[in-house]
Amino acid sequence: MTLQPFRNGQRLPLKEIRDLRWPDFREAVVQGLTGGARLACLCADGDLNLYAVLAEDGHGRLLAGRTHLDGPRYPAFTPRFPQAHLFERELAEHGGIVPEGHPWLQPVREPRRHAYYHTSGEEVHEVSVGPVHAGVIEPGHFRFQCHGEKVLHLEIVLGYQHRGVERALLGGPHPLSLKHAETAAGDSSIAHGWAHCRILEALSGAQVPPRSDLVRGVALELERAANHTGDLGALAGDVGFQPTSALCGLVRGDWLNLTAAVCGSRLGRDWLRPGGLRMDLEPGRARALAPRLAGVWAETRQAVQLLWDAASAMNRFEAAGALDPIAAREIGLVGVPARACGLDLDVRRDHPFGPYGLRPVVPALAQSGNVFSRAWVRWLELAESHRFIDEGLAALAELPCDPAPAPPPALEPESFCVSLVEGWRGEVLHLAITDARGRFRLYKLVDPSFHNWMGLALAMREGQISDFPLCNKSFNLSYCGHDL
Repeated sequence: MTLQPFRNGQRLPLKEIRDLRWPDFREAVVQGLTGGARLACLCADGDLNLYAVLAEDGHGRLLAGRTHLDGPRYPAFTPRFPQAHLFERELAEHGGIVPEGHPWLQPVREPRRHAYYHTSGEEVHEVSVGPVHAGVIEPGHFRFQCHGEKVLHLEIVLGYQHRGVERALLGGPHPLSLKHAETAAGDSSIAHGWAHCRILEALSGAQVPPRSDLVRGVALELERAANHTGDLGALAGDVGFQPTSALCGLVRGDWLNLTAAVCGSRLGRDWLRPGGLRMDLEPGRARALAPRLAGVWAETRQAVQLLWDAASAMNRFEAAGALDPIAAREIGLVGVPARACGLDLDVRRDHPFGPYGLRPVVPALAQSGNVFSRAWVRWLELAESHRFIDEGLAALAELPCDPAPAPPPALEPESFCVSLVEGWRGEVLHLAITDARGRFRLYKLVDPSFHNWMGLALAMREGQISDFPLCNKSFNLSYCGHDL
């Protein structure tokens, strides 16, 4: 028995996903993962139905499987496939399903019940940071086991601000469903909003005009460019290199203002809607944005080049936060940290959506997996985003506007869909299953931070605790995207 192949954003009647017996389900998942697929999602509904989604990136397809558990226990996947560890912890915490043999069944989003790991030994000591931090920052707790300055182990505990986003989406779509999706991780409003729109479009059969899809692509790349610019400036600030820090902080605002010039929101809120756009990027506005884009890009290049020319900053970047590529693959890393380890993954190319099938992007890669590699990948991606936006604006300046999209029809009942979008942090996944009335009976979100927090913990091992702020910023993961 095998898993059901399908494409990114494709609707499947639920009956087409075979309900496998547990031994067959487990064997199919094991074969897929040993064959090079990634575990993109593992989740369950309230009736002990377990769903797995695997990504075969080299083949451009996804694989879906389900099984009905006879009871709330099953043999864990994690001991053999560490990329399942957080999914299975979540199943135990929220689904009441116990993956037996899991080595660390600590809660994912209930920190009050967390039992901390301790290391003992002569001169071994513990350093606790957070969850309340200085400045305007979300809560998260970091507990270091150290020998002198060397970090032996970092434990990251989150879950201090979960908002019930997935729960709020159940029974939908509601008038506020898109709002909930957009705010799953606020700095990824376009990525999560687009993923949700594609779910609704696939399940209703609504068609998005190519021009509107191109505008969506421009919106996503503007979001990527703004955040990568801000991260490069913040990395410079963490090593005390003020020229790039100050300039990128300023230029990031210019990138955000390009988004605001179209939809009125610097974060892109309310730009997208199911079936198309709330705010179009008309030919006249596209022509007006082109010279502004050129100016922002020139300032960005100048600011970042100062960083690459600073030997002292490069020494710090190259010496900190190295992550082994084998470990990165085993834990299921995605996005910038994965590509910085040489893992050639990018949803825009591997599972193309929107305009990316006809307007492909070139994924940026590095090999060392350290702070420098993560910064360098951001820079290469920023340049590629600029190219995409520039070409997109030129095309949009010559294309007439699409008519306002009609409200999408009702969702197909008893259907299954997975939508992947390559957000600026990495792979954003939305999974939805409808009931007999065409309402969401299961809605699962996976922000890239969910995959990548363990990567930060591993990157700190054997490193200096004083490098933590720099290493943390090089990942720049989302607390709220994890907590949901």
